[in-house]
Amino acid sequence: MSFVRSTTSKFKFGAHVSGAGGISNSVSNANAIGCNSFAMFLKSPRQWVSKPYPEKEISKFKENCEKFNYNPLTDILPHGSYFINLANPDQEKAEKAYGAFIDDLIRCEQLGIGHYNFHPGSSLDGDHQEQLKQLAKYINKAIKETSFVNIVLENMAGHGNLIGSDLHDLQIVIDMVEDKTRVGVCVDTCHTYAAGYDISSQESFDRFWKEFDEIVGMKYLKAIHLNDSKAPLAANADRHELLGQGYLGLAFFNIIAHSEFLQGIPIVLETPQKDDNGYGEEIKLLEWLENLQKQENDKEYVEKCATLSKLGEKSRKEFQAKLDKKQKTAKGKAKTTATKRKGPSITEQLTAKKPKK
Repeated sequence: MSFVRSTTSKFKFGAHVSGAGGISNSVSNANAIGCNSFAMFLKSPRQWVSKPYPEKEISKFKENCEKFNYNPLTDILPHGSYFINLANPDQEKAEKAYGAFIDDLIRCEQLGIGHYNFHPGSSLDGDHQEQLKQLAKYINKAIKETSFVNIVLENMAGHGNLIGSDLHDLQIVIDMVEDKTRVGVCVDTCHTYAAGYDISSQESFDRFWKEFDEIVGMKYLKAIHLNDSKAPLAANADRHELLGQGYLGLAFFNIIAHSEFLQGIPIVLETPQKDDNGYGEEIKLLEWLENLQKQENDKEYVEKCATLSKLGEKSRKEFQAKLDKKQKTAKGKAKTTATKRKGPSITEQLTAKKPKK
């Protein structure tokens, strides 16, 4: 199935597509499902080292961008390998991660791509603030070793040692980046909600972006990863869901489709699709929402909200049950540990049989 790209949408709705068989294929794959922006891995995300691009493949990528009318400087947002952790306190591992990181950035510049998105990583067992400094140090180093690609940090869903679940982490890192024209942020809607930032209603959505602007700065917003959330608010679980079937619901994506400040930047789907046709259908769903005027009175919209919510109901309940069980187990362990540490009570100690002299 093929989808015709919209020439009237004011948004750059797109998806994460495959680059299998050659990175140039990612461009034609994106066009085939109606993407106005897209993401892909620059190399296999399951290995540290990959072969360089052949010159013919680089040329074909650029030709495809021109053929299908994609501007690689603004419309393409490659995703870094998940195992890159520049904040790792183990220096040997951090250096290995940097090698993969700088290789990705060089590939971007070979292809003429202007933005590169990656997960900020984790401080693991190190001092969190010190590892934020280390992350910024590596970003500064990478900027000096490249020419133009923007390094885009993604916010995260977790907590504790994971960097980026708190917007202040992103602000601290950006503050330490020397060339701030080469750094930005990608906001993932699932991660945001799961991290505890409620964005599900127009009021809470507006409140989040006000907070984002105050802490990070709207000028650093370079892209959106668009996903519903299988996990409830503040669950700290990175579980992407199909649009309208998670805890955010279709009404949230309707808010997205009418947010003028998001026009012009890549809005990339990462929902758990069985194949790329699913992405094509969701892009058309978003474009349909964009064209709706009075949603609350539109029968088809109301029915679509209810239908998608119903489809995801079982999945939401199952995840909530797992979460409740996990929290109950954690509370039980904490109570047991506290009891063991507590030892005998004061009364028990005072009434205990004293040893004979």
